[in-house]
Amino acid sequence: MDPRCVNVQEAKTHLSALLARVAAGERIVLARHGKPIAQLVPLDPSPRRQLGFLKGSVDEAFFEPLPEDELQRWGA
Repeated sequence: MDPRCVNVQEAKTHLSALLARVAAGERIVLARHGKPIAQLVPLDPSPRRQLGFLKGSVDEAFFEPLPEDELQRWGA
């Protein structure tokens, strides 16, 4: 689909409607005096982090408090 070309004045007047169209996936070219100068495009959504993708397990000792000497070495 070719992007729709919109002059800056029209874009200023209808920005909310243009952003709604961009959010729906449309690409819109902004033009000044009929000359294209910029493009409004939808952002790619941030990739979701997948937890638990590594194999293995954590020993129960991992969750126990650290010994006092270890805490001192970490500056706690």
